[in-house]
Amino acid sequence: MISFLTILVVAVLTGLDQLFKYWVDLYLKPVGTKMLIPGVLQLHYVENNGAMMGMLQGKTVLLGIFAALLVLALVYVIFSKKIQSRILYCAFVAVLSGGLGNIIDRFFRGFVIDYIEVLFVRFYVFNFADSLITVGAFTILIYELVMILREQKRKKASGNG
Repeated sequence: MISFLTILVVAVLTGLDQLFKYWVDLYLKPVGTKMLIPGVLQLHYVENNGAMMGMLQGKTVLLGIFAALLVLALVYVIFSKKIQSRILYCAFVAVLSGGLGNIIDRFFRGFVIDYIEVLFVRFYVFNFADSLITVGAFTILIYELVMILREQKRKKASGNG
């Protein structure tokens, strides 16, 4: 049952990402930019043929292969049923869904469509898949740091640290 639910969630999140990108390609690409909240947020069409923050421009095939290997590793981790924490499980599912969304772009478009631009800070244009990856990865990092701190505290309390 968990596997079916996981597949469903990944399909829905990846599908939403592709739906957003389809809409952006259809309606935003012709106009380029659409202000949502002046000085705060706008939609800005960008074809990104690199990695996050514009790194590795023009290396779409290499990035696609690397991302596909990471997605396969995530699939293995998620379906191995070794993840005990629901928070950690959800974080891995988010990263997997975002990764799949961007892989689909790389292999079928030759680039990733980015469209969310935060205006009140100097930042890069990103997309829904990037958000899933970032939130998931940040959650994994925080979770692991908390677990390390708990373990250190436990060791100190038992006199082994």
